[in-house]
Amino acid sequence: MKKLERTLDHIHKTLQEGFEPTELVVLDVSESHRGHSGFQDGGESHFDVTIAAAQFAGMSRLAQHRAIHTALGPQIMDRIHALALTVRSA
Repeated sequence: MKKLERTLDHIHKTLQEGFEPTELVVLDVSESHRGHSGFQDGGESHFDVTIAAAQFAGMSRLAQHRAIHTALGPQIMDRIHALALTVRSA
């Protein structure tokens, strides 16, 4: 990941390229977690993702989440505190 690329942009780009979703919304909701565990000034600690892609058809919820975590990789997963996922098949 480029040093200046925002985590939100990296998540969006990675999921777009990896799953070719029909719907993809990535929100940085870090500010709503101010004062809670994992919050960091400047945001980029808590994210909500909504994604719909054909690849998720027939997959269990756990398998969908694992696929997303694998696509994002440890570089991102180790940087963020929370990733809330809403996943649907397209």
